[in-house]
Amino acid sequence: MNLLQRKTAIITGTARGIGKAIAAEFALNGANVIITDLNIDDTVLEFVNELKKNGIKAKAYASNAASNEESEKLIEEILIDFDRIDILVNNAGITRDNLLMRMTEADWDAVITVNLKSVFNMTKAVQRTMLKQREGSIINMSSVVGIEGNAGQSNYAASKAGMIGFTKSIAQELGSRSIRCNAVAPGFIETEMTAKLPEDIRNAWINDIPLKRPGSPKDVADVCIFLASDLSQYVTGQVISVCGGMQL
Repeated sequence: MNLLQRKTAIITGTARGIGKAIAAEFALNGANVIITDLNIDDTVLEFVNELKKNGIKAKAYASNAASNEESEKLIEEILIDFDRIDILVNNAGITRDNLLMRMTEADWDAVITVNLKSVFNMTKAVQRTMLKQREGSIINMSSVVGIEGNAGQSNYAASKAGMIGFTKSIAQELGSRSIRCNAVAPGFIETEMTAKLPEDIRNAWINDIPLKRPGSPKDVADVCIFLASDLSQYVTGQVISVCGGMQL
């Protein structure tokens, strides 16, 4: 299906994992794809060339979404190369897990800046274009941890919970211009990060999931396709968990 035909999408944090899967599925559904990450290496460029084989326009930009200045500059550059911006997926994120008693101020600041401030920066930078178009879809990658919390992840949970509040507020601010803003909250998803977990911790998490399996990046990407496409024209300000029923 070409659910995103003639749409142009920006996905931040696209070098690997969930971001990369979203870019791939968007391209399969006909979207022009803009990849952004802190560094664009040969692996990312190879991925861009693979996307182009589907007959879509794709380009990678090195940019730090946590920087307001770089985010503004990025959108200016994109609008030179692309006619419009229909979709923004705020996916860039990091973890610096630790118990509060051992967490440093630097670890707190880094997670809040990359995970939450980047959403502010990119959304603000792209809203002018979407306001002129009188349409657009903004998708913020939150987490079930942002809904339920998790020991040892107070910084990450705070950043992802803040993203949900931001999502609901922007949905109200921009809804009159047919700009939708929703959040996706993944649970335990198979990525390079989760592959490094000790087997006993991994198995304990899986046992707590009613569907008895971890999710895949494609599971998350499929929900993003729905939120990016015209199938969700009357959906805004929502948080959709992609977690197999997981309870932390």
